[in-house]
Amino acid sequence: MNKFLNSILTALLALAVGAAAIALMGQNPVESYVELVKGALVGKFNLGGTLEKFVPLLLTALAFSVASKASVFNVGVEGELYLGAMAAAWVGVAFGPMPWPIHLLLCFAAAVLAGALWALVPGYLKAYYDVNEVCVTILANYVAIFFTSYLVNYPLSSGLGAPQTTPVPDYLLLTRIMPPSMANTGLFLSLAILVACYWVVHKSTWGYRLRAVGENRQYAEHVGINSKAVMLWAMAPAAPWGGVAGAIQVLGVFGCFVDNFSPGLAFDGMLASLIARNDIRLIPILSFFLAALKSGALGMERFTGVPKALVDTVIALFILLASMEGLFKFSFKINKSGSDGSVGRG
Repeated sequence: MNKFLNSILTALLALAVGAAAIALMGQNPVESYVELVKGALVGKFNLGGTLEKFVPLLLTALAFSVASKASVFNVGVEGELYLGAMAAAWVGVAFGPMPWPIHLLLCFAAAVLAGALWALVPGYLKAYYDVNEVCVTILANYVAIFFTSYLVNYPLSSGLGAPQTTPVPDYLLLTRIMPPSMANTGLFLSLAILVACYWVVHKSTWGYRLRAVGENRQYAEHVGINSKAVMLWAMAPAAPWGGVAGAIQVLGVFGCFVDNFSPGLAFDGMLASLIARNDIRLIPILSFFLAALKSGALGMERFTGVPKALVDTVIALFILLASMEGLFKFSFKINKSGSDGSVGRG
């Protein structure tokens, strides 16, 4: 509950600073925020647009959060998103025609496999050679993005003006739930994955081992947990959700793989996870909050003249304040321990 209240207060403070900036621009902060809320939540098209953005944020946040439970920081979610999208698009076109449930499952299975295999390399290097996974996964993002760009421009190009693959068959497209928006049934899949991730991390034996390694690797090894195996496989069940997010973008939004389709979706998802301190219970709330800000920013700019770049500033400030809150807590603990005489004795 404290984490939830802290997140709410941090968000309100960031919005208050944003309101001050709007006032300095000569605009009405209340009117601007009303238009932002209307642009994000009022009407099927606006709410659907927010839900469309919410799904990839949620899944990529989970891909980062689950791995971080074992102190493995999966910063390569953007690459997994691209590879999962490409795998789903390729299977959608190359396999078939066949019964749609089987074909659809094959598309998602390919996306899951692509994300998992891509993450096993940095996971293996981290577990067995102590190679910094942050550096490896950041570099791997560029490899994945440029590799898929090569595929969509050359061997898998549709031959149309824009660099994209051949559209998948219509029967593979996910059902729209709030037309005319692009929100689709991928929302329900993402919520099911959220529940499954929470249960696995907090209720299963494997989740206990995952958390034990993340909290104290030496103690986990002392009680017989193979920390290297846990760190390696921490990436495998987490990374596929980035691939699934990519598959939903292909099958539910674009209908094909489009070159450079992601405007940093996975990085925004990782930010949502970091703000939530990787708490799976808070991730959907913060993912929806970020999605609403990004979706409503256009409406705010259209009707009030406040640039949508202000929303990016509010989000950055939100992250900064969340980090400072953790810093203050850490500082408080140190000062408290010093006042108790447990440290600093000569």
